[in-house]
Amino acid sequence: LSASRYDDHEGETAGMLVILRDISERKRLENQIHHIERMEAIGTLAGGIAHDFNNLLMVIQGIISLVLHDMEPSHPYYRYFVDIEKQVKRGAKLTTQLLGYARKGKYEVRTVNINEIIKETMETLRRTRKDIVVHYDLDGGLRAVEVDIYQIEQVLMNLYINAFDAMHDGGDLFITTGNITADGMIDKVYEPKAGNYVMVHVRDTGIGMDKNTLDRIFEPFFTTKEMERGTGLGLASVYGIIKAHAGYLDVESKVGGGTVFSIYLPSTDKSIDNLAGKSREVSMGTGTVLLVDDESLVLDIGAKMLEKLGYTVIKADNVHKAVDVYKKKYQDIDLIILDMIMPGTGGSQAFDMFKEINADAAVLLSSGYSIDGKAEDIIRRGCKGFIQKPYTIKDLSEKIQKILSS
Repeated sequence: LSASRYDDHEGETAGMLVILRDISERKRLENQIHHIERMEAIGTLAGGIAHDFNNLLMVIQGIISLVLHDMEPSHPYYRYFVDIEKQVKRGAKLTTQLLGYARKGKYEVRTVNINEIIKETMETLRRTRKDIVVHYDLDGGLRAVEVDIYQIEQVLMNLYINAFDAMHDGGDLFITTGNITADGMIDKVYEPKAGNYVMVHVRDTGIGMDKNTLDRIFEPFFTTKEMERGTGLGLASVYGIIKAHAGYLDVESKVGGGTVFSIYLPSTDKSIDNLAGKSREVSMGTGTVLLVDDESLVLDIGAKMLEKLGYTVIKADNVHKAVDVYKKKYQDIDLIILDMIMPGTGGSQAFDMFKEINADAAVLLSSGYSIDGKAEDIIRRGCKGFIQKPYTIKDLSEKIQKILSS
């Protein structure tokens, strides 16, 4: 609101000019930008913590893998190492949630019908709460989506668990899927990109949330649950994972009126992948591997794991050493395992250097992050694969065999 006096042609007061401007849209956009900037800043912090923590877990996991590989199950200490490995996996699960929030969690994309994931994920939970009735309304003609199955399972599990927790005395959970276009996604705070989407609604009849809670539910470490029942990472990772899949996420809730989460994922015309399981035994091998990592402990334990698998290992703790070695010995080196994040020259530049020396260089990327945009770009440029820390000796053997046998 602004007001000013105006005069006539003789300089005498003639009246007042009042201007009213509706700035609601500008304020809405400002608030949206501030929210995005805050979430991005927290996401950067969360991703950095997860990356460093995964490097620590890599050392522990590597040592345990080596010990268990050589130890008979009858050994009196065998079960203790198995228990330690379980705790490492729990730690890795927490970092996966952090990476999900930081939008660095999509690293093994498959083409699937999300109806199958919805039903399989729910089956693992519904037995725990028989007082909750699950209602399905799943579109039989649902389009396929390209997703990281593990990450989408994590999204659904978190939404189911939150819904269960909101219905203390039982209730109903409604899961709906359908096909939708960007034109059908109206009255949103965002403007979806043009195209086709698959919609997933998860609605409960629980206690609901007030506005203050709704404003913060996607922030990491924010939780309304008791100390022992929630880390505050569940919905934060849901937010990040859906964003990493170029999707959109809405939530509606009111106190006493339940909650609805709506997910929109871009659909695809690609054929659905065959997800039949494969045996995961340790595969021994031969050949020479150039291992590149700036973390000395990770480098040492990685070399020991490779040697245990039968490979000859050349270690390099920075890109320049690795490139010098590769120039001299590239004809004898069968595979390069390259850490994605290193001081100075990173994985992307290093990959280009190796390719300049040998266009057929086989490179396996490794990182405490899940695969992000840069790593995906390197894979599109000819990198053979990606392995996320912490990995077991089985994981490592499987990735190497897949690359060297192709």
